[in-house]
Amino acid sequence: MAEETSPRRRTKKQEVNVATVGLELGRIPPQALDLESAVIGAAMLEKDAVVEVMDMLKPESFYKDAHQKIFRAISSLYHKQEPIDIYTVTQELRRDNMLEEVGGAQYLSSLTLKVGSAANIDYHAKIIEQKYLQRELIRISSDIQRRSFDEATDVEDLLDAAQQDILTLAEGNVKREAEPISKIVDRAMHRIEELGKREDTFSGVPTGFTRLDELTQGWQPSDLIIVAARPAMGKTAFVLTMARNMAIDHKRPVAFFSLEMASEQLVTRLFMSESGLSGDKLRSGKLDTDEWSHLSKSIQSLIEAPIYIDDTPGLSIFEFRSKVRRLYTTHKIQCVVIDYLQLMSGPPETRGFREQEVAAISRSLKGIAKELGIPIIALSQLNRGVEVRSGSNKRPALSDLRESGAIEQDADIVAFIHRPEYYGITADEEGNSLIGVTEFIVAKHRNGAVDDVRLKFRPEQAKFVNFDDDVLDNLPPALPQAQTIGSKMNSDKSFAPQLPPSGGGDFIGGGISSEEAPF
Repeated sequence: MAEETSPRRRTKKQEVNVATVGLELGRIPPQALDLESAVIGAAMLEKDAVVEVMDMLKPESFYKDAHQKIFRAISSLYHKQEPIDIYTVTQELRRDNMLEEVGGAQYLSSLTLKVGSAANIDYHAKIIEQKYLQRELIRISSDIQRRSFDEATDVEDLLDAAQQDILTLAEGNVKREAEPISKIVDRAMHRIEELGKREDTFSGVPTGFTRLDELTQGWQPSDLIIVAARPAMGKTAFVLTMARNMAIDHKRPVAFFSLEMASEQLVTRLFMSESGLSGDKLRSGKLDTDEWSHLSKSIQSLIEAPIYIDDTPGLSIFEFRSKVRRLYTTHKIQCVVIDYLQLMSGPPETRGFREQEVAAISRSLKGIAKELGIPIIALSQLNRGVEVRSGSNKRPALSDLRESGAIEQDADIVAFIHRPEYYGITADEEGNSLIGVTEFIVAKHRNGAVDDVRLKFRPEQAKFVNFDDDVLDNLPPALPQAQTIGSKMNSDKSFAPQLPPSGGGDFIGGGISSEEAPF
């Protein structure tokens, strides 16, 4: 595999020179030398002028090398809170042995003579920034083109580097100005008024779990929600049940990224949930005529559900960002689920440093949620500290989050799934049965209260339900005992419903993973 040459690792020798590319193309790179002179001259003449441009420009924004060095000296004085004028800038450049390189004191003086007023400095700075972005796009595209001709370059690394370069440039150009509070108050009041007009009672995306929705008002826009648990707690079953509730009961489009299980395995779990048929029957296909008919009818709601499954293994954060943006644009998704965070890969420069990689992934997930204004729910593993604790204290805590404390820092909500029954704890201190009882522990809630929500886990259906729901009363009528027959899933073409493709994954039957047995 070729050595990674991401923006942060690329050497000067490997860096594409924009001026050279321009000459090769027979064109001058985008530039505005007169405006560069005007901006630098204004910054040295009027003390407030530099404030206007400091958050907008950086030394690399200037095309002329001398202008880069002069602006770097101005920036240094600004950050040291020292006066900025022609004399202090001259001294700063002399101290760094760069005064002669930029043309001496005479050139600095000529820059100030070209400025009549600093009134339009912000407008001039925006044009300089635009030219810089154009040059950067030329550099990045030329670099991609050159590396694409190199047979030794790994294509996956090239794609990652290309995506990272473009995203880094785009993110660096996203600037939000401070607003007067009056404008923000108007928007907040309008949002509250709109929420009051809603027919449903939740401001966010409902999960279908009553007590949890009361606690959170549904998953809120821009929130990053981490749901963590040890293996076999039912993480996948929980988020799959939740995605089903969102899409079918509340008509909210959901994207489900499964990095561990195949899309067919996930949908088979949904078959179990909707039909009440056992996993053994669906795995073997040993269903009689009545069971096939019942299965076909019970999954009609799934066929029409706005759920989009992507089962790409080893998904990188850059691929994820692109896919989510596309789903948001084409299908108006209102929630994203990731199963699970530790199976994603981060930026190339963090690989080999797992904590840094996980931290970069969680930070990016929060950024994507904020950018699109939708909640992102990511499953996460817990470390083994939970299981080595003595006695009955197996409840997870924030310190048990695996591999990176940044997950806790970036998340708006951190919740744990805990099933005491798994550890042989079948009754609480008051003697109440804990069989089938699941605690959904909201341990961190940035914008609300923390609490424990009790749910019931139905392993025969691979689903979670509200604690007070009597699911057994809602199951379909008992079906005749299945006879030993050939798999009609493969032989009976009339049964198989035609399910619409959905970009990254399809609704088709399949086996069931044993990763979280029993589901």
